[in-house]
Amino acid sequence: MGKATREAYGEELAKLIVENEKIVVLDADLTKSTKTADAQKACPERHFNMGIAEANMMSAAAGFATSGYTVFASTFAMFATGRAWEQVRNSIAYPHLNVKVCGTHAGIAVGEDGVSHQAIEDIGVMRVIPGMEVYSPCDAAETKAVIKYVSTTKNPCYVRLGRAAVDDVYNEDEVFDFSKIKVVRKGEKVAIFATGLMVQQSLKAAKALEEEEINITVVDVCSIKPLDEEGVLEILKTHDHIITAEEHNIINGLGSAISDVSVKSCPKIITKIGIKDRFAESGPFEELLVKYNLDDQEIIRVVKEILKA
Repeated sequence: MGKATREAYGEELAKLIVENEKIVVLDADLTKSTKTADAQKACPERHFNMGIAEANMMSAAAGFATSGYTVFASTFAMFATGRAWEQVRNSIAYPHLNVKVCGTHAGIAVGEDGVSHQAIEDIGVMRVIPGMEVYSPCDAAETKAVIKYVSTTKNPCYVRLGRAAVDDVYNEDEVFDFSKIKVVRKGEKVAIFATGLMVQQSLKAAKALEEEEINITVVDVCSIKPLDEEGVLEILKTHDHIITAEEHNIINGLGSAISDVSVKSCPKIITKIGIKDRFAESGPFEELLVKYNLDDQEIIRVVKEILKA
């Protein structure tokens, strides 16, 4: 087992804030949970605890950005994309400011914190904001790479991070190109586009299926917006069956993004694995993944069902 993506975020941010004097970090009184406490310890003069006032924090982030700073604004994903959505839209995205909204504790993997904290709509509501980039890394190495990458751009970005520890998919020396999707396992006939912790679940399923001589392709989609449409199209053209897997509502998430490319350029029947337009509940996150059909066993079932049809 590796570490949580929020932990990797904290480690990378602590490194970047020392290296780049134009980086400032804002947090909504959750520094220990979001792990921005690492940056606070490394550079306390450029870390600001804004209190439980997320909308105000986003407005302040916009102010810092207009003064030439690269701003990382952090809180739980539910509050960053829900409570402060208007400020993100009007004060950050509309003037196209250099603010990186980093939402931790996303998805149902928050577990015992329950529905009020389980952001299953965050990709969707950020995706629809014009000019807002959306990233969902799957493990520690990819998280560190995407945080370093967005720190070098001037675009408003949303980075989705998780609470729970997840297995490592990549080594620390992996090279990432966030303008491209990443094929992490090459198979035939069936391809799964996955994001976040569903990459690990897809790889587990692929390994089990291989024992039955079923070889599937697994694609890691970290950059949901902008989406590598050319790369997606290549997968669509070279596979008979397409599945998407996300720890998010199937409405307006990764599945919808892939479907948009398919409808426009290469019509396919796409099976979406995700939250089926419902709320979850409080409980251990591993049990929630099973109950809401987000585990490797559900992926195995879907693949076999598709191939049998």
